Amino acid sequence: MRLFRGLIALAVAAEAAREMGGADGGREVKNIAIIGAGAAGSSAAYHLHKYAHEANLILNITLFEKTDRIGGRTLTVNPFDDPQQRVELGASIFIKDNRIMYNATQTFGLNLSTWEDSAPTDYTAIWDGETIVFRSEEGTPWWWDAAKLFLKYGIAPYKAMQLVKRSVGTFLQLYEAPYFPFRSLTQRVFELGLVQLTGVTGEEILQENKINADFVKDLMQPATRVNYASNVAFIHGLEAIVSFATEGAISISGGNYQIFEKMVHCSGASYRPNTTVSTISFHKGTNKPGSIPQYVLSTKDASSNAKPARLSTAFDSVIIASPWQYSGMEASEGVMTHRIDAIPYMKLHVTLFASPFKLHTPYFGLKPGTAAPRSVYTTLGKDEVAQAGPKGVGRTGFYAISTLRKVTNPRTHKEEYLYKIFSAEAVNSTFLSAILGRDVPASIVAANTSEADAEAGPISWYYPHWFYSYPIALPRVTFQDPIVGRGVYYTSGMESFISTMETNALMGMNVARLIVDDVMGTAAGGAKGGQIRKGLGVGAGAGAREDFWDSMDSEIGARVGSLGADEL
Repeated sequence: MRLFRGLIALAVAAEAAREMGGADGGREVKNIAIIGAGAAGSSAAYHLHKYAHEANLILNITLFEKTDRIGGRTLTVNPFDDPQQRVELGASIFIKDNRIMYNATQTFGLNLSTWEDSAPTDYTAIWDGETIVFRSEEGTPWWWDAAKLFLKYGIAPYKAMQLVKRSVGTFLQLYEAPYFPFRSLTQRVFELGLVQLTGVTGEEILQENKINADFVKDLMQPATRVNYASNVAFIHGLEAIVSFATEGAISISGGNYQIFEKMVHCSGASYRPNTTVSTISFHKGTNKPGSIPQYVLSTKDASSNAKPARLSTAFDSVIIASPWQYSGMEASEGVMTHRIDAIPYMKLHVTLFASPFKLHTPYFGLKPGTAAPRSVYTTLGKDEVAQAGPKGVGRTGFYAISTLRKVTNPRTHKEEYLYKIFSAEAVNSTFLSAILGRDVPASIVAANTSEADAEAGPISWYYPHWFYSYPIALPRVTFQDPIVGRGVYYTSGMESFISTMETNALMGMNVARLIVDDVMGTAAGGAKGGQIRKGLGVGAGAGAREDFWDSMDSEIGARVGSLGADEL
């Protein structure tokens, strides 16, 4: 009797389970690990949740991040330790044509920051280390700059903008079917014809399009230097071209990192900050022929010297959303079926400081007493030979200096200028003294700066930092594909194609689509090939408005006058 009652109980339980399963379609839970909470990892988590919800799938997402924050190279700091005066240290600005980023601001209701108006006398200068080769005044009408450009460079600006428009329009097809999603970035680059741009240098593609060499040196090269710390002779053509493309700079009040924080929050992912992933291994018994592999991770507290511990969760897919060469991770034999190539990254120094003094005009070859430039972007002199990497900075010694805005010194209650410098090496007190025309004590740039030093000197607040900011994007025709193993994905292959917050978010979205398509293919008993679906793209690329000054501002985070293609 007890056995009979037990069988009845089992039958009832089984029926209840079936009824419960009917509510969710008997869905199997898939465990997904994402390593890295930067633009790509956050986007992957967000889009995994979105696509899974649309497909009625259940994904259990775990996001590991070795630091205590979300956002990767989007990083803010507080001048004078005042969060009300927060400033972007890393990726400063994006544009409305960055569809994933911009659409996220609308979806999440984030406030776009408003830049304070510049004074009518402000101007931006392009400096070659000896002379100002071009300047754009803030208070002058657009046609004045256009006339100056035409008189000096002929129709080169128009030809350059047309090249930008064609190239950006082609790139934007990656957001749409039939080009989205993509299992091979290399294949898509060939299919779209972009290999004609990535396989040559910026200098070569601009020469091929018969764009005036002086225009390239004076105006296009400053854009590649401020955006990618590279001269046009040592950056592939596509990245050189997109350096010159924008539709007006925008940012998020309080920091761009909030976009990625919102993505992670809305994804429902289990977030594991301060967690270092050391090893990716096969789950026991899943690396045998014919089996579907699963993976286990070994992790440890990022601040601990303890040995990594193996997690109990078996993951069906793993997304590596951080440059492999800097991750310190290892993969067990067979996990990676495609090797991840190490690529050289640029070490970029970013220096923020506040001062009551404007830039010292004689340092830039201007007469004493003349108005100081608000921003100084740099290029090589005609007598200089372009080089790759940090040596390519040339005699200027820096890529850009910009006056971001005014801040209030809490000790004096007076307004000061907030500056940002991009350079190949850490700046020193000699350089700072020269650009300010005031004696800057060596203690200011030292780790032991005292409040008395800051209060007495020409610099009241100082914050140096450096990033492995982006790859040295030399010409190439093949790129790291996103699938590096069975169920193992890698996002940083996008970096050597185009390195931006948006393109990394695009790769995160792409990998999310691939995973969901593969889960659906497996669930339906079909081949794991993924399906290209119409309507999943971000939308047809509306023609980008190319605006040179905003292009450079997009990295340094300043705002100056505009000079658009539609104005030529």
